[in-house]
Amino acid sequence: MNMSSYKCCSTGSNQSKEVGELSALLKLISENSRLQILCILKNGEHCVCQLMEHTKLSQSLISHHLKDLKDADLVVDRKDSKWAYYSLTPKGTKITNLIFNINQ
Repeated sequence: MNMSSYKCCSTGSNQSKEVGELSALLKLISENSRLQILCILKNGEHCVCQLMEHTKLSQSLISHHLKDLKDADLVVDRKDSKWAYYSLTPKGTKITNLIFNINQ
């Protein structure tokens, strides 16, 4: 068997790096609460209080999940006075379209 054809598995290859990044992304979005947040944001911009209402999670837990989603470039925030509104980035939209349209 010619192992050179498995470039995604070769240590140090660009594809290996992409596999690692994909693995980290899948771990991030596989958490139930983060997946719920992405599903809600798929329907448009929301503030933390609205996310709390829909998920029944605490403000601190929602904020923690939003930070993780922002760090992964899936979510962006917009400040309006004392409120922050969250929405999907283009990458987040692409990911949620893939996830939530699987069964359609």
